[in-house]
Amino acid sequence: MIKGVKICGVSDIKTLKYITNHSYPPQFIGFITNYKKSKRYVTFEKLKKFLNINRNGISFVSVLVNPDEEILEKIKIFKFDYYQLYDVDPKTTKLIKEKYKIKIISSLTINHKDDVDEYKRYEDIADIILFDGKGYEKSFGFDHNLLNNIPNSVKKMLAGNIQYNDALEKFSKIADIIDISGSLETNGKKDLSKINILLERVNKIINENKKKYTPN
Repeated sequence: MIKGVKICGVSDIKTLKYITNHSYPPQFIGFITNYKKSKRYVTFEKLKKFLNINRNGISFVSVLVNPDEEILEKIKIFKFDYYQLYDVDPKTTKLIKEKYKIKIISSLTINHKDDVDEYKRYEDIADIILFDGKGYEKSFGFDHNLLNNIPNSVKKMLAGNIQYNDALEKFSKIADIIDISGSLETNGKKDLSKINILLERVNKIINENKKKYTPN
């Protein structure tokens, strides 16, 4: 059942302020923290400004690709709510979680069923498991039916070429959180009108789910 949305790849203050001040803010905002090849990469100096604003109850997520100790030590001053980790094995994930006392989103890139089964190695460590398509800068879609048999006890975030104007309700049986980035952009930059449409749609879905599952 969809309970929220993550807007990823926010890299300018105008977009960030728009999202945090929105009537229906997302549950998560993601910042590309160490993957410098990304056009959405946020510098250390920008992060200083970004993380000082009023979060309005939103969880701020540092998106990290195989981070080394240097970057982890550098960003610990920012008080992120979550670290979203790509290409980090379970043992190292646990060490990062314990050392920095941080909630973890473990990211799995999916192409076939064997990739999905990797969640079993992380489910006792990660707070959320992200199922994403292959590729960092532009993730590709995958067969979402591969997630059908994952137990509800696993908190699932879903990404992978999801469009802001998709019928997001179709993901309700396989995801708790929808993660969107690229489809919210026009000419390579976040489009506030698309963000508004997404947030209004997700808010509607959440309210409908509350009515559906709230006892009379």
